[in-house]
Amino acid sequence: MRQLILDTETTGLNAKTGDRLLEIGCVELVNRRLTGNNLHFYINPERDSDPGALAVHGLTTEFLSDKPKFAEIAEELREYCRDAEIIIHNAAFDLGFLDMEFARLGWPPFMQHCSSLIDTLLRAREMFPGRRNSLDALCERLGVNNAHRTLHGALLDAELLADVYLAMTRGQESLVIEIGDGDGGDVGTQREKISLRQFDLPVIAAADDEVAQHAGVLNDIDKGMKGTCVWRTEPAPPEGDTAQTA
Repeated sequence: MRQLILDTETTGLNAKTGDRLLEIGCVELVNRRLTGNNLHFYINPERDSDPGALAVHGLTTEFLSDKPKFAEIAEELREYCRDAEIIIHNAAFDLGFLDMEFARLGWPPFMQHCSSLIDTLLRAREMFPGRRNSLDALCERLGVNNAHRTLHGALLDAELLADVYLAMTRGQESLVIEIGDGDGGDVGTQREKISLRQFDLPVIAAADDEVAQHAGVLNDIDKGMKGTCVWRTEPAPPEGDTAQTA
């Protein structure tokens, strides 16, 4: 399966009022493995960034002035993303800008060129209801190192999101449940309980010969300590009793 983690930076928050894309970053996963076949563009948005947006991404009008315009990179972007599953954090925002840029070229919406969409923000809200689910919060919660992230960048954020997505979907790797999650919760706060009823857990019973071998080991331990070992669910059988218990 080919998946692309995509992120954008923009001149502001609203594509409908004239804000434009100025950076796109894509990270490729094939069968859940990073391939290194990534795609990254700086784009001349043909306008200044809002002060708030500039404070987030730091990409000045001067820096972007000699970069290609969206129409010049659009075909390469479309072909790179064609038929892939797209993974975005807060997909409505990025897709709003991509669709607006595609519409300027007379093209169908972005996702009509791709196979399917995963919004990691929606998934995070299902996994961690009532919690902060920004990219930074998920990095902290899932153990993804984002110490080098001082400003937002499309490729950097896509790389971080790739690690976050893999951590969110790889399943439980430890039987230890951490008490703290770095979200600033107070010690002793009631934590959400997760029901195991949603999982179809197999029950594998021991074979008769395995039960007999286990009982024999416990009997030897009992004799050695002249009592009943802690691994028994029933008292040890009387001396000379051939019945096997475990």
